[in-house]
Amino acid sequence: MTFIEDRRKIRTLALLFCVVTFTTFLFSYTFRDPSLYFFKYAFRLSDNLFSKGPCACRRCVAEAEDDPWFAERFNQSVHPLMTRENSVLSDETFKWWQWLQSERQPANFTEVVEELFRVIPDEVLYMDAGPKRCRTCAVVGNSGNLKGARYGGLIDSCDVIIRMNQAPTTGFEEDVGARTTHHVMYPESAMDLDNTTSLVLIPFKTLDLQWIISALTTGTIKHTYTPVMSRIKANKDKVLIYNPTFFKYTYESWLEGHGRYPSTGFLSLMLAVHICDEVTVFGFGADQNGNWHHYWEDNSLAGAFRHTGVHDGDREYNVTLQLADKHKIQMFRGR
Repeated sequence: MTFIEDRRKIRTLALLFCVVTFTTFLFSYTFRDPSLYFFKYAFRLSDNLFSKGPCACRRCVAEAEDDPWFAERFNQSVHPLMTRENSVLSDETFKWWQWLQSERQPANFTEVVEELFRVIPDEVLYMDAGPKRCRTCAVVGNSGNLKGARYGGLIDSCDVIIRMNQAPTTGFEEDVGARTTHHVMYPESAMDLDNTTSLVLIPFKTLDLQWIISALTTGTIKHTYTPVMSRIKANKDKVLIYNPTFFKYTYESWLEGHGRYPSTGFLSLMLAVHICDEVTVFGFGADQNGNWHHYWEDNSLAGAFRHTGVHDGDREYNVTLQLADKHKIQMFRGR
């Protein structure tokens, strides 16, 4: 064997060693189970080059024609987020929305919306779907099945990361991740956010729209049906409003009228299904022992948030399982 051949062999072995070392590191750092979707992300680039579907991902949520059950429910023309243009509600939608929390003597809705969009941006977002886009989204629920699941790296690798209500990340990063791009809340579940996170408000009544205006400016509203934060730390240029029309569409098309209204978790899932191309779901359902509790809580509180009297938790979970079974979302069930 010549000296040149020796050098080539050494270079080949060195390259192979680097590839194996890097791959092993990536596996051990990012995933507890190396099989979890590594190849999906590893080959995304090659998939994009040959994509002829409605998006550039390996599988696109919006491919409704491949499943009659999904096609019957999925309506991409109903936009999840409110703008001035789509804020005009039908009489039927307005009556249903106002009925949710039975607000007495509500303010003039049109005037409140006009004031709202003088405080926050009036932008049409996430309408850029097409064969060149691959927007990956993680919807992170609050279930105790996230404890010890070590999904943090996988969650943080997504483009959009949606969390909800009082969910903390500090101290739980290994299991739930550290990044948040969108935090879904309503006035009674509000919390302070950093400057890079979009606050997504779910309004149940006109007063909720007045609250977000107040919470970002004067701080005069301190009570809805319960005491609420009078001011909130959030980037007002990144505040988004869940559209009441989309709210009603979710309730009727996806839950078929079960429960009084959908939970924050299910509304967050539907937001992702309509603005994302690939959706992964974490922290939904019970843990491996059948307990229902939040990942930051003690197991003794099991079941505390499953039966609230307003949500049909079983129906919501069954629809979520159907979406997973039909490969519209990917569910990670934790521990």
